[in-house]
Amino acid sequence: MSVDSNDSPPSGEPEKLSAVFAIRAAMEQLGALIGRAPEAVSGVRALPDGGWSVLVDVLELERIPATTSVMATYRVDVDVAGELYGCERLRRYTRGTTDM
Repeated sequence: MSVDSNDSPPSGEPEKLSAVFAIRAAMEQLGALIGRAPEAVSGVRALPDGGWSVLVDVLELERIPATTSVMATYRVDVDVAGELYGCERLRRYTRGTTDM
């Protein structure tokens, strides 16, 4: 018997990936991938396929004073199961830099 794509999922399956779970999954998997601990999330948006795109800020090079440390923002895409399927570094900047 085939299952129609319009049928509701069987009980026990997650209905929808929440933003909070997507953020946790993105931070954990990015940290494991690049070997650095993520510091903050600067953005999140839902993707049409039900996954999420998360902007994660990471300390890449610690310097003294801390305002001169090199930071990076990564875009991490996770699917509806919370698995990483895309990742890229978008920019590098010093911690003391502000966007105008």
